[in-house]
Amino acid sequence: MQAQTADEIIEKYFENTGGKANWEKIQGMKMTAKMSMQGMELPLTVVQFKDGRAFSSVTFQGMEFKQNVFDGTTLWGTNQMTMKPEKSDAETTENYKANMGLDFPDPFLNYSTKGYKVELLGKETVEGSETFKIKLTKKPIKVDGKETENISYYFFDTENFIPLVVESEVKSGPAKGMVSQMKMSDYQEVNGLMFAFSTTIGVKGQPGGQTLTMTAVEFNPTVDPSLFAFPVEGK
Repeated sequence: MQAQTADEIIEKYFENTGGKANWEKIQGMKMTAKMSMQGMELPLTVVQFKDGRAFSSVTFQGMEFKQNVFDGTTLWGTNQMTMKPEKSDAETTENYKANMGLDFPDPFLNYSTKGYKVELLGKETVEGSETFKIKLTKKPIKVDGKETENISYYFFDTENFIPLVVESEVKSGPAKGMVSQMKMSDYQEVNGLMFAFSTTIGVKGQPGGQTLTMTAVEFNPTVDPSLFAFPVEGK
C-alpha cells in the first residue's frame, strides 16, 4: 500500500529494518569504522549508551583523538591543537544533557513520547532516488543563550522506506547558516536490524566531506567506565 502519512512511512521504516521491539532492546552500541578524509583512512570507534554515555575515538599517527565524550556529568573532547582533553562550554553541555538519550538508538523510535513532531512534506528526488521528505522537529536547543529550533529533514526511499539523506542547518560555528548533509547507503543486517554501513558527512552543495565505512556493530557492549571519564592531569 502506498504510504500517505508520516506515521505510515515511519512504521514501514521500522518494520523493514528489524521491528520496533528489537530496536527497543538496544541499550548500547559499539561501532567500529574506517574514516576517509582528505586522502587518509583512519580507524574510528563510536560507543553510545541509552543513558547518554558516549565517546568517539580516532587514531592518527599513534595518537588518539576523542570527541563527544560524556561520562554522565562532563562533556569533553581532545583539543586538536594542544592534544589535551578539554571540557565543552556550558551551553553545549546543557544542550547535550537536555537531549541525551532521546535520539538513541533512533530519533523516530517512539518519537511522540519524546516531544518530537513529524511532518510529511511530499516527495523529492535525491541522489537519483524518489524519496519521501519528512520534517523532524525535536526539542529546541540553546544557541548563544537563545532558544533555537532544532529541525532535521529526512529523505526516505519510497521503495524500501529507509533514510538515504539527512539535512539540517548548522546553528553555530564557522559553518553557521550552511546545511549539513549526511548520505547513507550500503544497508546491511546486524542481528536482525538494518544499518547503513556507508555514511558520508559534509556540507550540502560542496565537495569533500568525511566518509565512514562501518566494519562492525556490537549491541549492548561491556565498556570500561574509565574510557568516558575526563582524564586526571598527570595520568
